[in-house]
Amino acid sequence: MAPLDVARFGWGALRGYPARTVLMLIAMAIGVAAVVVLTSLGEGARRYVTGEFASLGTNLVIVIPGRSETAGISPTTLMGETPRPLTLQDAQALQRSYSVRRIAPLNIGSARVSRQGRSRDVVILGSSAELLPLRHWSMAQGRFLPHTDLERAVPVAVIGKKIRDELFGVQPAIGEWLRIGDRRFRVIGILATEGRSMGTDVDESVIIPVASAQQLFNTPSLFRIVVEASSRAAIEPVRQFIINTLQERHQGKRDVTVITQDAVLATFDRIFGALTWAVGGIAAISLAVAGILIMNVMLVAVSQRTAEIGLLKALGATPRQIVLLILAEALLLSAFGATIGLLLGELGSLLIRRLFPILPAHAPLWAIVTALLVALLAGLLFSLLPARRAARLDPVLALSRR
Repeated sequence: MAPLDVARFGWGALRGYPARTVLMLIAMAIGVAAVVVLTSLGEGARRYVTGEFASLGTNLVIVIPGRSETAGISPTTLMGETPRPLTLQDAQALQRSYSVRRIAPLNIGSARVSRQGRSRDVVILGSSAELLPLRHWSMAQGRFLPHTDLERAVPVAVIGKKIRDELFGVQPAIGEWLRIGDRRFRVIGILATEGRSMGTDVDESVIIPVASAQQLFNTPSLFRIVVEASSRAAIEPVRQFIINTLQERHQGKRDVTVITQDAVLATFDRIFGALTWAVGGIAAISLAVAGILIMNVMLVAVSQRTAEIGLLKALGATPRQIVLLILAEALLLSAFGATIGLLLGELGSLLIRRLFPILPAHAPLWAIVTALLVALLAGLLFSLLPARRAARLDPVLALSRR
């Protein structure tokens, strides 16, 4: 039989039993759609985290107080303290390398910001002038923090757009004073950058010099030190330089954790990659269920079409041709169901992107290809038993429906 004749026979068989065909199409479509939607969620989460770290800057090395490998539960841990805090002197010492492009000490806290009867609690970032190019931010008005000694507490502030609108309204903000906690600061700039970056809403933040933040929060320690290496190749030498320098400054104790941006990204890639494979595998189980349904329905179909199969064998159809006809019907069914499932899955991914714009939910190509291949393979494998049973029918008994 010609391939076109086989396809026509299979299509005619599917059209002859619409209820049975629709049932199997739905089962196969649900399986493929589940794989596409779940893998798009996993891939979207991976891309979101990658984008968040990329927004921090490039070639970054982050210094965290405390040794994470040996940290345990103690009273100081419960109080949020570390045995040896990072200081501004530690940050200044990290500038003594040609491989270090810039450093930005960080202090983070919350305080009430007020002006002329208007007030609200906001996130306060204490840092230096290097934070702007390091984070790739831009200014809408005015200027960023001045290039001064890190230990000088200058009473100036840079505010986000939302803070500017809420506290100043239509009045100009540049050059005006506002109160943060019990201290007064002059607004010298307004950030143009919008949105969230690693959990911090830039629009609702106020940035002040790091020494001013230490006075405001009454702490000599730093939350983090962010170091930018001069190039990608310099990241590991800079990391080792930081470890050696701080170990020397801390009486030979390695009591800080130094992580690189690449290492964090690689870790998240592995985690979300494994998660995507796991949820894809779980969803693929539904394809196996769909294959079992196809097998059961095809077995029923063979018993219903014994006369038809007997007629084909009486006209000279070989067992191999009978098997081919049954498999072609199952293949057409799986192909149509997989295509419908792919369209439904892409529609589901689009809906997720519309509901959660920050989540780039796109199913990876490997998941789409794998889902389609598994659907076709499941249809073929689970239809082998019905096909072989049909091929073994005796034509005389089949014509008499026995």
